[in-house]
Amino acid sequence: MPSYRVSLAVGTLRPGVDPVAVLPAAADAARALATVEASDVGIVRGRPRITVRFTADTDDVAHAVADAVLARAEQLAATSDGRLTRRWGARWHPA
Repeated sequence: MPSYRVSLAVGTLRPGVDPVAVLPAAADAARALATVEASDVGIVRGRPRITVRFTADTDDVAHAVADAVLARAEQLAATSDGRLTRRWGARWHPA
């Protein structure tokens, strides 16, 4: 089964949102539709970026999972640069 990842930059949090809650909420949104392999937060060019890696049967299913992750994250914080990629061998390519 192909492996995908959705990543997005996280900006200003919505009022009352705990920063620690954003990544688990995004991973839970993916988990409702697919098997989550990993989730991570990192700093890219000085901005926090979350990544959720998951498996899906098709690109269409992967896009639905990515849409759910992006929608959930947007409920909690301002987001930008959302991107879905698929693993081919050792490299990640746009899905």
